Amino acid sequence: MPLSPMGILHTVVGMVALISGFMMLWQSKQMTYKSVTGKTYLIATLITAASALTIFRHGGFNAAHGLAILTILAVFSGLIIEKTVLFKSWNKYFTNLCYSATILFHLIPTATEILTRFPMDAPIVTSLKDPFLQKTFLVILIVFLIMLTWQMVWLRRQK
Repeated sequence: MPLSPMGILHTVVGMVALISGFMMLWQSKQMTYKSVTGKTYLIATLITAASALTIFRHGGFNAAHGLAILTILAVFSGLIIEKTVLFKSWNKYFTNLCYSATILFHLIPTATEILTRFPMDAPIVTSLKDPFLQKTFLVILIVFLIMLTWQMVWLRRQK
C-alpha cells in the first residue's frame, strides 16, 4: 500500500528526527534543546509524533499511537526539566532519559513499518505478532538500554 501525503510527511520528518538525534548523541553524547541539532531533533520528533496520531494503517488506535503520545509527553517533560531545576543535580539525567526515550519510541514503529512494507511484493513480516518482529523489538530495547547506560555513565563523569 503506497504512503498517503501525511505518511510521506511523517516519514520524511521522522528521518530528519532520527538522523539529528543520532548526530546529537554521536557528537555530544547527550541530548539537549540548547543546540541547533537538539532543536531540530525535538521539533521534528514532535511533528512526527503528532502526524502519527493521524495515521491509521493498522486499524484504529494502536500501540504506535500510544508511543506517539508517550513521545509527546517525554519531549515536553524533558523541556520542563531542562528549563528548571526541578531535580537539581539530577536534572541532566532526567532530561536525557526523557529525550533519549524518544529515540526508542521512534525506532519501534519504524522497525514495524519497514518490516511490514518491504520488500513490497513480499514483506518480511505479515503480522504485528510475528516472532521476528518481536525479536527485533527486543534487540532495539537492549541496544537502547546499553546506549542509555553508556550515556548516564558519561553524564556522571562530566563536571
